[in-house]
Amino acid sequence: MVQGMEGTGMTKVASHTSISEIDDFDLSRLLDKPRLNIERQRSFDDRSMSDFSISGNIKAVDSFDNFNSPRGTRSGFNTPASSTRNSFEPHPMVADAWEALRRSLVSFRGQPVGTIAAYDHASEEVLNYDQVFVRDFVPSALAFLMNGETDIVKNFLLRTLQLQSWEKRIDRFKLGEGVMPASFKVLHDPVKGVDTIVADFGESAIGRVAPVDSGFWWIILLRAYTKSTGDMSLAETPECQRGMKLILTLCLSEGFDTFPTLLCADGCCMIDRRMGVYGYPIEIQALFFMALRCALAMLKHDAEGKECIERIVKRLHALSYHMRSYFWLDFEQLNAIYRYKTEEYSHTAVNKFNVIPDSLPDWLFEFMPCRGGYFVGNVSPARMDFRWFALGNCVAILSSLATPEQSAAIMDLFEERWEELVGEMPLKICYPAIENHEWRIVTGCDSKNTRWSYHNGGSWPVLLWLLTAACIKTGRPQIARRAIDLAESRLLKDGWPEYYDGKLGRYIGKQARKFQTWSIAGYLVAKMLLEDPSHLGMVSLEEDKAMKPVIKRSASWTC
Repeated sequence: MVQGMEGTGMTKVASHTSISEIDDFDLSRLLDKPRLNIERQRSFDDRSMSDFSISGNIKAVDSFDNFNSPRGTRSGFNTPASSTRNSFEPHPMVADAWEALRRSLVSFRGQPVGTIAAYDHASEEVLNYDQVFVRDFVPSALAFLMNGETDIVKNFLLRTLQLQSWEKRIDRFKLGEGVMPASFKVLHDPVKGVDTIVADFGESAIGRVAPVDSGFWWIILLRAYTKSTGDMSLAETPECQRGMKLILTLCLSEGFDTFPTLLCADGCCMIDRRMGVYGYPIEIQALFFMALRCALAMLKHDAEGKECIERIVKRLHALSYHMRSYFWLDFEQLNAIYRYKTEEYSHTAVNKFNVIPDSLPDWLFEFMPCRGGYFVGNVSPARMDFRWFALGNCVAILSSLATPEQSAAIMDLFEERWEELVGEMPLKICYPAIENHEWRIVTGCDSKNTRWSYHNGGSWPVLLWLLTAACIKTGRPQIARRAIDLAESRLLKDGWPEYYDGKLGRYIGKQARKFQTWSIAGYLVAKMLLEDPSHLGMVSLEEDKAMKPVIKRSASWTC
């Protein structure tokens, strides 16, 4: 699992106070406040950055991002609303998936606040799979939003926002005020009739790493809720405005960085174990970029908000330039790196990170097709991680960190390297797996991340929703249909595993939990996106013309 508390006997840091004992701010008025459906002449996040601080014309977008998702009425207990708007019958798996998703619901004081990570009664060890994880809940939240069930998402957003206000300590070190929890667990006392929440901010996680991605996912989900409901009142509350600013303050503070990317420790995201993703991992950079753009659309233009907006705009320009220039790899760029000179010292250096051509891995020359490209896993001085990571590249498409040409090239790569990236079960979390001596050095001999297993080249069904969203945005729905067909041939029969092992993703993971909630939710979201593409507006942002692409050549080189 991701970050979390070990075992079922969880203890809080002494400085923590459970929600049952104190409320730092009154959320009841927000939870009970009726939702407003607001019709707007212009979508709140269709504003270009040029509207804020850069001269230019206001952008007009004719796209999925320009309207809200329809909030249909559910036709029955396990039937998604989107299915009622289509003339064809849903797959038999859909009803089973909804039933399984509802079994995972967690309530606090009578209100649903999330879904547990897995509902696997066959497993002897619960570990932290009975907790609500911020990142894991995102596909569940999207499924409920697409089905017109918005209250659970609102409850989750507000409860996690309240947890953010807790004092967070690991040993004698106090974490930043804006850190969001990795997970939380609801404890029910049947004798006293009291519910309490216990949260983990990394102090119980493997390796004691704080979840950098939790805050980004929270902002992205807040924007998805706003797009789905057409209601900006939640995002405009002082509590949500403050929560966003606290998260962004952690990321936008000045320091010794010479790059606009975020410096991170290993294990701070979905890949929560030692896997050599320390430095500037693509997953975090893509989520950072998307969260900045989502926050930019939701922050108020008061005195404090304007200052934050100005910092966001500057960072977005620098970040998009950096990522598109230095993280992008296609056939032409690979050939250029292969011919790099080293030890260049001047402002005119071509090899700005002093990457040694001899460090190019052998597998890369066979893997890179003439048609296609992707954002590499990591770029830092004298180091490029050329592995392909699914989540970072899909989010790059959805957030428009990738230019339209780059987005098309990423989809070309899926088509050209289908067996390697998808195989028999979508989707490889990364490619290729590391093994032998490299595995010993990079993972520290991690027995869970052996080659083609778990985070080391394992296949994760949850990533299906991200692939589907990226396919729809780039006009390649046939790729998503092919991947969904593969998933439908196995997932229900196999009991909704957490991940699959093997070079082709053929085998249920050796330590995979069954009835993994985000595997279930990821499938449902993928199905609903394909049936009703208007839902894409919840999780997609159109390209901002104020961020000029720096790559003039074709992003998908033709041999």
